[in-house]
Amino acid sequence: MKNPDRTPVNGTQDPQAEPVVRLGCVSRVYGGAKNRVTALDDVSIGLERGTFTAVMGPSGSGKSTFLHCAAGLDRPTSGAVHLDGVDLASLREKALTTFRRERIGFVFQAFNLMPALNVVDNITLPLRLAGTRPEKGVVDEVLEQVGLSGKRRSRPGELSGGQQQRVALARALVTRPAVIFGDEPTGALDTRTAAEVLTLLRQSVDVAGQTIVMVTHDPVAAAYADRVVFLADGRLIGALDRPSVEQVTEQMQQLGTWSESFALRQSGDGVRR
Repeated sequence: MKNPDRTPVNGTQDPQAEPVVRLGCVSRVYGGAKNRVTALDDVSIGLERGTFTAVMGPSGSGKSTFLHCAAGLDRPTSGAVHLDGVDLASLREKALTTFRRERIGFVFQAFNLMPALNVVDNITLPLRLAGTRPEKGVVDEVLEQVGLSGKRRSRPGELSGGQQQRVALARALVTRPAVIFGDEPTGALDTRTAAEVLTLLRQSVDVAGQTIVMVTHDPVAAAYADRVVFLADGRLIGALDRPSVEQVTEQMQQLGTWSESFALRQSGDGVRR
């Protein structure tokens, strides 16, 4: 019988029960005294395993900085980031690079594929550069998962935009990462193709238990997520669970008004947030 609270009998907490991504009082400040910009302002949040989280906010709200700090691409000015139980601040640059390669997947708006390499070689390139190989059968598994089993030897120029983004997703999945971070992964796709890619992301959570954190400006894309969190002026100011497109759109419209009002209130101190 499974332990319902996932706490082992020896009293130690099961690490699988902890948030896979946890930000504690994270701030990120750029510039000096005269041109200080606070991109993140005391952000605290935990993101659960096996969930799909969308991050939204007006332009300049700190979405990309949130993703970069959470994924270990940038170091916070203050606060702590834990990913898969590891305090990222404890890792030096080389160890952090290895950790990102092994435990984190990335999917960007640009597909970032090598045009001279076929699908399989593009998927496995990061592993080969690191001197490792995927586990036996994993490449076939992820190709099946993203619907590209028949395109193994095709090069990117022979694929549609949606198929190229599927290759990028397979590349992110092949290491079985703790988290996949997406930065506007459907921003370069047409509506129908974007829906296909978003459905694949949704299925990777529902079927494979993957954790996904996606920055997006699109309410339709956000509605595929389990939860949408909203940033404005570097602060977390709200969230919606299992939202509709209409709910997300309404919240973003309200955020635009709030952000303009906040900027006016802050204009006297010379700090742009």
